Amino acid sequence: MLYLTGTPIGNKDDLSPRAMEVLGNVDLIACEDTRRTGLLLSSFGIKNKLVSYHEHNKASKGAQLIEKMLQGADIALVSDAGMPCINDPGEDLVRECISNGIEVTVIPGPVAAITALCISGLPAATFHYEGFLPSEGGPRKKRIEKLRTIDETIILYEAPHRLCKLIKELDEAGFGGCRAAFCRELTKKFEQVIRLSIRDSVSYFEETPPKGEFVVVLEPLGEDNDPAAMTDDDIDAAILRLHEEGLSTKQIASKIAGLSGNGKKEMYARVINLIK
Repeated sequence: MLYLTGTPIGNKDDLSPRAMEVLGNVDLIACEDTRRTGLLLSSFGIKNKLVSYHEHNKASKGAQLIEKMLQGADIALVSDAGMPCINDPGEDLVRECISNGIEVTVIPGPVAAITALCISGLPAATFHYEGFLPSEGGPRKKRIEKLRTIDETIILYEAPHRLCKLIKELDEAGFGGCRAAFCRELTKKFEQVIRLSIRDSVSYFEETPPKGEFVVVLEPLGEDNDPAAMTDDDIDAAILRLHEEGLSTKQIASKIAGLSGNGKKEMYARVINLIK
Protein backbone atom coordinates (compact mmCIF):
# COMPACT_ATOMS: atom_id res chain seq x y z
CA MET A 1 0.00 0.00 0.00
CA LEU A 2 1.02 3.61 -0.62
CA TYR A 3 0.40 6.08 2.22
CA LEU A 4 0.30 9.70 1.05
CA THR A 5 1.35 11.39 4.27
CA GLY A 6 1.06 15.09 5.03
CA THR A 7 3.95 16.75 6.87
CA PRO A 8 4.19 20.19 8.56
CA ILE A 9 4.58 23.30 6.40
CA GLY A 10 6.42 25.10 9.20
CA ASN A 11 5.56 24.17 12.76
CA LYS A 12 6.70 20.59 13.35
CA ASP A 13 4.00 20.07 15.98
CA ASP A 14 1.42 20.02 13.19
CA LEU A 15 2.49 16.45 12.35
CA SER A 16 -0.56 14.38 13.28
CA PRO A 17 -0.47 11.36 15.62
CA ARG A 18 -1.75 9.21 12.77
CA ALA A 19 1.07 10.41 10.50
CA MET A 20 3.62 9.59 13.22
CA GLU A 21 2.22 6.09 13.55
CA VAL A 22 2.33 5.47 9.80
CA LEU A 23 5.85 6.88 9.39
CA GLY A 24 7.08 4.68 12.20
CA ASN A 25 5.49 1.46 10.93
CA VAL A 26 5.77 1.41 7.13
CA ASP A 27 8.54 -0.56 5.47
CA LEU A 28 9.99 2.48 3.68
CA ILE A 29 9.52 6.25 3.44
CA ALA A 30 9.97 7.93 0.07
CA CYS A 31 10.76 11.64 0.35
CA GLU A 32 12.08 14.60 -1.63
CA ASP A 33 15.04 15.28 0.67
CA THR A 34 16.19 12.46 2.97
CA ARG A 35 18.12 14.86 5.19
CA ARG A 36 15.16 17.16 5.75
CA THR A 37 12.73 14.32 6.39
CA GLY A 38 15.32 12.63 8.61
CA LEU A 39 15.46 15.72 10.82
CA LEU A 40 11.68 15.78 11.13
CA LEU A 41 11.54 12.09 12.06
CA SER A 42 14.37 12.36 14.57
CA SER A 43 12.57 15.18 16.38
CA PHE A 44 9.81 12.69 17.14
CA GLY A 45 12.12 9.74 17.81
CA ILE A 46 11.02 7.95 14.63
CA LYS A 47 13.54 5.67 12.96
CA ASN A 48 12.85 4.23 9.53
CA LYS A 49 14.40 3.64 6.12
CA LEU A 50 14.39 6.64 3.78
CA VAL A 51 14.77 6.77 0.01
CA SER A 52 14.80 9.86 -2.20
CA TYR A 53 11.98 10.32 -4.68
CA HIS A 54 11.79 13.64 -6.51
CA GLU A 55 11.26 15.26 -9.90
CA HIS A 56 14.71 14.32 -11.22
CA ASN A 57 14.68 10.62 -10.33
CA LYS A 58 10.96 9.82 -10.39
CA ALA A 59 11.18 7.55 -13.44
CA SER A 60 13.79 5.15 -12.04
CA LYS A 61 12.86 5.39 -8.35
CA GLY A 62 9.15 5.24 -9.12
CA ALA A 63 9.56 1.90 -10.86
CA GLN A 64 11.55 0.55 -7.90
CA LEU A 65 8.89 1.70 -5.43
CA ILE A 66 6.13 0.11 -7.48
CA GLU A 67 8.03 -3.18 -7.58
CA LYS A 68 8.48 -3.15 -3.79
CA MET A 69 4.77 -2.51 -3.23
CA LEU A 70 3.82 -5.27 -5.66
CA GLN A 71 5.94 -7.57 -3.48
CA GLY A 72 3.91 -6.51 -0.42
CA ALA A 73 5.78 -3.54 1.01
CA ASP A 74 3.96 -0.61 2.64
CA ILE A 75 5.48 2.71 1.62
CA ALA A 76 4.81 6.24 2.89
CA LEU A 77 5.31 9.14 0.50
CA VAL A 78 6.06 12.58 1.95
CA SER A 79 7.04 15.92 0.47
CA ASP A 80 9.42 18.41 2.07
CA ALA A 81 6.40 20.23 3.47
CA GLY A 82 2.66 19.82 3.11
CA MET A 83 0.82 17.21 1.08
CA PRO A 84 2.40 14.93 -1.53
CA CYS A 85 1.11 15.42 -5.09
CA ILE A 86 0.89 19.21 -4.68
CA ASN A 87 3.78 20.60 -6.72
CA ASP A 88 5.77 17.36 -6.55
CA PRO A 89 5.86 14.10 -8.53
CA GLY A 90 3.66 12.25 -6.07
CA GLU A 91 0.83 12.36 -8.61
CA ASP A 92 2.93 10.23 -10.97
CA LEU A 93 3.47 7.58 -8.31
CA VAL A 94 -0.23 7.54 -7.44
CA ARG A 95 -1.11 7.07 -11.10
CA GLU A 96 1.33 4.14 -11.38
CA CYS A 97 -0.08 2.56 -8.22
CA ILE A 98 -3.60 2.74 -9.60
CA SER A 99 -2.45 1.25 -12.92
CA ASN A 100 -0.83 -1.63 -11.05
CA GLY A 101 -3.73 -2.31 -8.71
CA ILE A 102 -1.85 -1.04 -5.62
CA GLU A 103 -4.05 0.44 -2.91
CA VAL A 104 -3.51 4.13 -2.07
CA THR A 105 -4.64 5.96 1.05
CA VAL A 106 -4.14 9.46 2.43
CA ILE A 107 -2.99 10.65 5.84
CA PRO A 108 -4.10 14.31 5.59
CA GLY A 109 -1.92 17.17 6.71
CA PRO A 110 -1.34 20.91 6.22
CA VAL A 111 -1.36 22.56 2.79
CA ALA A 112 0.18 26.01 2.36
CA ALA A 113 -2.35 27.04 -0.29
CA ILE A 114 -5.40 26.30 1.87
CA THR A 115 -3.77 27.73 4.99
CA ALA A 116 -3.10 31.00 3.15
CA LEU A 117 -6.60 31.07 1.64
CA CYS A 118 -8.18 30.74 5.08
CA ILE A 119 -6.11 33.55 6.59
CA SER A 120 -6.30 35.88 3.58
CA GLY A 121 -9.72 37.36 4.27
CA LEU A 122 -10.69 36.86 0.62
CA PRO A 123 -13.67 34.72 -0.50
CA ALA A 124 -12.89 31.05 0.09
CA ALA A 125 -16.04 29.24 -1.09
CA THR A 126 -14.57 28.72 -4.55
CA PHE A 127 -10.96 29.24 -5.62
CA HIS A 128 -8.44 28.56 -8.36
CA TYR A 129 -5.13 27.00 -7.38
CA GLU A 130 -2.43 28.05 -9.85
CA GLY A 131 0.70 27.24 -7.83
CA PHE A 132 4.00 28.26 -9.43
CA LEU A 133 3.80 30.05 -12.76
CA PRO A 134 6.37 29.20 -15.45
CA SER A 135 9.51 31.12 -14.55
CA GLU A 136 10.03 33.03 -17.79
CA GLY A 137 8.93 33.81 -21.32
CA GLY A 138 5.81 33.04 -23.32
CA PRO A 139 4.45 30.29 -21.06
CA ARG A 140 4.49 32.65 -18.06
CA LYS A 141 2.80 35.44 -20.01
CA LYS A 142 0.17 33.01 -21.28
CA ARG A 143 -0.71 31.83 -17.77
CA ILE A 144 -0.98 35.40 -16.48
CA GLU A 145 -3.35 36.20 -19.34
CA LYS A 146 -5.35 33.11 -18.40
CA LEU A 147 -5.70 34.44 -14.83
CA ARG A 148 -7.65 37.38 -16.24
CA THR A 149 -10.48 35.00 -17.20
CA ILE A 150 -10.82 33.39 -13.76
CA ASP A 151 -13.67 34.63 -11.56
CA GLU A 152 -12.62 32.91 -8.33
CA THR A 153 -10.01 33.73 -5.69
CA ILE A 154 -6.60 32.81 -7.14
CA ILE A 155 -3.77 31.13 -5.22
CA LEU A 156 -0.19 31.50 -6.47
CA TYR A 157 3.21 30.41 -5.16
CA GLU A 158 6.25 32.57 -5.84
CA ALA A 159 9.93 32.61 -4.92
CA PRO A 160 11.25 35.77 -3.21
CA HIS A 161 13.54 36.76 -6.08
CA ARG A 162 10.59 36.76 -8.51
CA LEU A 163 7.87 38.25 -6.30
CA CYS A 164 8.37 41.87 -7.41
CA LYS A 165 8.33 40.73 -11.01
CA LEU A 166 5.07 38.86 -10.43
CA ILE A 167 3.44 41.87 -8.81
CA LYS A 168 4.42 44.17 -11.69
CA GLU A 169 3.17 41.63 -14.23
CA LEU A 170 -0.16 41.36 -12.42
CA ASP A 171 -0.42 45.14 -12.28
CA GLU A 172 0.26 45.40 -16.00
CA ALA A 173 -2.31 42.67 -16.66
CA GLY A 174 -5.01 44.79 -15.02
CA PHE A 175 -4.99 43.44 -11.46
CA GLY A 176 -3.74 46.71 -9.95
CA GLY A 177 -6.94 47.41 -8.03
CA CYS A 178 -7.37 43.82 -6.84
CA ARG A 179 -6.87 42.92 -3.19
CA ALA A 180 -4.16 40.42 -2.35
CA ALA A 181 -2.73 38.67 0.70
CA PHE A 182 1.01 37.93 0.63
CA CYS A 183 1.62 35.09 3.09
CA ARG A 184 5.00 33.87 4.31
CA GLU A 185 6.42 31.76 7.14
CA LEU A 186 2.98 30.21 7.65
CA THR A 187 2.58 28.38 11.00
CA LYS A 188 6.06 29.53 12.07
CA LYS A 189 7.04 31.99 14.79
CA PHE A 190 7.36 34.91 12.39
CA GLU A 191 4.25 34.17 10.31
CA GLN A 192 3.34 37.22 8.26
CA VAL A 193 0.33 38.16 6.12
CA ILE A 194 0.59 41.42 4.15
CA ARG A 195 -2.79 42.56 2.82
CA LEU A 196 -2.53 45.18 0.08
CA SER A 197 -3.85 45.90 -3.37
CA ILE A 198 -1.54 44.75 -6.14
CA ARG A 199 -0.87 48.38 -7.03
CA ASP A 200 0.08 49.32 -3.47
CA SER A 201 2.23 46.21 -3.07
CA VAL A 202 4.56 47.36 -5.88
CA SER A 203 6.06 50.13 -3.76
CA TYR A 204 5.81 48.11 -0.53
CA PHE A 205 8.03 45.29 -1.77
CA GLU A 206 10.42 47.68 -3.50
CA GLU A 207 11.02 49.24 -0.08
CA THR A 208 10.82 45.95 1.84
CA PRO A 209 12.67 43.24 -0.12
CA PRO A 210 10.77 39.93 0.10
CA LYS A 211 12.28 37.05 2.04
CA GLY A 212 11.20 33.41 1.86
CA GLU A 213 8.68 31.79 -0.45
CA PHE A 214 5.26 33.42 -0.66
CA VAL A 215 1.73 32.20 -1.11
CA VAL A 216 -0.15 34.99 -2.89
CA VAL A 217 -3.93 34.93 -2.54
CA LEU A 218 -5.41 37.20 -5.19
CA GLU A 219 -8.84 38.71 -5.74
CA PRO A 220 -10.13 37.90 -9.24
CA LEU A 221 -10.43 40.52 -11.94
CA GLY A 222 -14.11 41.43 -11.58
CA GLU A 223 -16.21 44.34 -12.74
CA ASP A 224 -15.04 46.54 -9.87
CA ASN A 225 -11.44 45.96 -10.97
CA ASP A 226 -12.05 46.38 -14.69
CA PRO A 227 -8.90 47.72 -16.42
CA ALA A 228 -11.09 50.18 -18.30
CA ALA A 229 -11.88 51.82 -14.96
CA MET A 230 -8.26 53.06 -14.58
CA THR A 231 -8.17 56.71 -13.56
CA ASP A 232 -5.95 59.28 -15.26
CA ASP A 233 -3.64 59.14 -12.24
CA ASP A 234 -3.47 55.34 -12.55
CA ILE A 235 -2.55 55.63 -16.22
CA ASP A 236 0.13 58.24 -15.61
CA ALA A 237 1.64 56.22 -12.75
CA ALA A 238 1.76 53.10 -14.95
CA ILE A 239 3.40 55.06 -17.78
CA LEU A 240 6.12 56.43 -15.50
CA ARG A 241 6.80 53.01 -13.99
CA LEU A 242 7.16 51.36 -17.40
CA HIS A 243 9.39 54.22 -18.55
CA GLU A 244 11.65 53.68 -15.51
CA GLU A 245 11.86 50.00 -16.46
CA GLY A 246 13.32 50.98 -19.82
CA LEU A 247 10.42 50.20 -22.16
CA SER A 248 10.21 52.13 -25.41
CA THR A 249 7.49 54.70 -26.02
CA LYS A 250 5.73 52.33 -28.39
CA GLN A 251 5.87 49.45 -25.93
CA ILE A 252 4.52 51.61 -23.11
CA ALA A 253 1.66 52.89 -25.27
CA SER A 254 0.72 49.36 -26.29
CA LYS A 255 0.70 48.06 -22.72
CA ILE A 256 -1.25 51.01 -21.34
CA ALA A 257 -3.80 50.76 -24.14
CA GLY A 258 -4.42 47.14 -23.22
CA LEU A 259 -4.72 47.93 -19.52
CA SER A 260 -6.93 50.99 -19.79
CA GLY A 261 -9.09 50.10 -22.78
CA ASN A 262 -8.02 53.28 -24.58
CA GLY A 263 -6.70 53.51 -28.12
CA LYS A 264 -3.00 53.03 -28.86
CA LYS A 265 -2.70 56.37 -30.68
CA GLU A 266 -4.26 58.21 -27.76
CA MET A 267 -1.96 56.47 -25.30
CA TYR A 268 1.10 57.07 -27.50
CA ALA A 269 0.39 60.81 -27.44
CA ARG A 270 -0.11 60.68 -23.68
CA VAL A 271 3.19 58.86 -23.17
CA ILE A 272 5.07 61.37 -25.34
CA ASN A 273 3.51 64.28 -23.43
CA LEU A 274 4.29 62.78 -20.02
CA ILE A 275 7.89 61.67 -20.47
CA LYS A 276 9.16 64.33 -22.87
